[in-house]
Amino acid sequence: MIRQTFPQPLLSLTIFLLWTVLTNAASPALLLLGASLAIAVPRLTRSFWPHPPRLAKPWRALRFLGVFAVDIVTANWRVARQVSGPLHRLSPALVDVPLDLREPFVATLLASVVSLTPGTMSIDVDRERWVLVIHALDAPDPQALVREIKQRYEMPLREMFGC
Repeated sequence: MIRQTFPQPLLSLTIFLLWTVLTNAASPALLLLGASLAIAVPRLTRSFWPHPPRLAKPWRALRFLGVFAVDIVTANWRVARQVSGPLHRLSPALVDVPLDLREPFVATLLASVVSLTPGTMSIDVDRERWVLVIHALDAPDPQALVREIKQRYEMPLREMFGC
């Protein structure tokens, strides 16, 4: 019964919390509308959601989120310095990152993490060759960037999801 009402409980909670923050009002009618949306949207979109693999090591996810948060802050600082300086010093590049993982959901999650880190943008997850193609704002040593992505993001994601 509960799983039928809340097929994506985390999504329902997120929708309700975002609704509450965005409306900035705690009237019963708005809270009821937010709760209705939190129930309806996941139920109506149920067939679109992939079945992600289970976290094998949830505690590893907390550590990963910490590393990711630090990387976002430092990358923001680095990109701000780079674009405010002489642009001819930048070495933009398209970089192929060969993937060791073979789980489509985790590969997509890795692509999202790379895109959320300023200075890099995922272009494609090639599931035939299992390569993540990214654009880097500044990659004077593309192989160093590949090693960094594999060590800081891919390896922890593989450990977290057991793939």
